Amino acid sequence: MTIRAVLATRNDHKVEEVMRILQAEGVDIELLALPAEAPDVAETESTFAGNALLKARSAAEATGLPAIADDSGLCVDALHGMPGVLSARWSGRHGDDAANLALVLAQLSEVPDGRRGAQFVCAAAWVVPGSHEHVVEGVLEGTLAHAPRGSQGFGYDPVFMPQGYALTTAELRPHEKDAISHRGQAMRALARTVLSG
Repeated sequence: MTIRAVLATRNDHKVEEVMRILQAEGVDIELLALPAEAPDVAETESTFAGNALLKARSAAEATGLPAIADDSGLCVDALHGMPGVLSARWSGRHGDDAANLALVLAQLSEVPDGRRGAQFVCAAAWVVPGSHEHVVEGVLEGTLAHAPRGSQGFGYDPVFMPQGYALTTAELRPHEKDAISHRGQAMRALARTVLSG
């Protein structure tokens, strides 16, 4: 039986990405984007899991459908885990990928290669209205390059090199990135724990 659910985003590319990951895991799912009339949710929690739950609860309440939401970001060792949950607004303007990336690179300008460790972290939440909630997490370890490379992906992808790779995540093909990414890990964990038949 097909699962019909809403993904707490208005970004069609993200809907396609998550649906692609879940369907590759054998989940029969129809994912809808968040409708325009659904309220925006302030990400006020101090953890990725907390923000993912806020967004999933709001999407489920607005639509009456089971909802998936994720919150993710970059945690840089030399910046004591920051930007973390502030990743999308690190430069002060929400969603300004170029400014966020430039600020992180500037903050690391004097940091040598051996201390440029970082992690991409993603928490994914599943909320069924009036029933249950479940949160899982995915982590991708890596290091940060000194300058952006690649045109695939978004956000901090052009400077993030997964452990064992000489390429940034922006230089990987979509299916290669899905196979190792923090979001891919989290969505596959959701598929295994709550979405599989």
